[in-house]
Amino acid sequence: MTKFSAVFLAVLLTGCTLTPKTLAPVSIYDLGPATSVTVTDSSRLSQAIIQVMDVTAPVWLDTQSIHYRLAYHDPARIYAYAGSRWAAPPAKLLTERFRQYFASHAIDSQKDDKNKESHVPAHYLLKIELGEFTQIFHAQNDSRIIIRLRASLYEPNTRLPVAQRSFTGERPAQTADAAGAVAAFILVSDNLLDELVQWLFSIHS
Repeated sequence: MTKFSAVFLAVLLTGCTLTPKTLAPVSIYDLGPATSVTVTDSSRLSQAIIQVMDVTAPVWLDTQSIHYRLAYHDPARIYAYAGSRWAAPPAKLLTERFRQYFASHAIDSQKDDKNKESHVPAHYLLKIELGEFTQIFHAQNDSRIIIRLRASLYEPNTRLPVAQRSFTGERPAQTADAAGAVAAFILVSDNLLDELVQWLFSIHS
């Protein structure tokens, strides 16, 4: 190899190294627009002002990753989709989802009224702990999403517990990818919100 050829080859290799790589776009997901949750007699529940505290989650769930497990291969290992992620950690997405519902069904305490104070104190504090928010593959093309959470209701002044209940929701994913998981996560999240509202209604009624 001549000296010129060696220099030319070195330039080519350097050019290949320095050429910027085109990164694949990352898909960002949230829980979509809020859907309506129906209660048998929502007017009675609306008389209870519920303050929704920030949903908490374990450290491994406190990220924007969309997690999945391979139950048929290594069920204790947690994976994350490389090209897809949540717009915010699941706990924050659920906090916003739940607050939107209770804000829309609470007594309208934001409007000034001669016969009402501009602020109505909460009757209850609602604390929710997220335990699982994962897609689980039982086979290569067979997966379900699962959400587990525990809800605790407290008296706001004394912080004494009023009631506590655990909720679990599952649903098959229509496709074995992040998009299929997200669609199932949305449905299960709304179903769990419905169950949560029914539970609160039974306590307040």
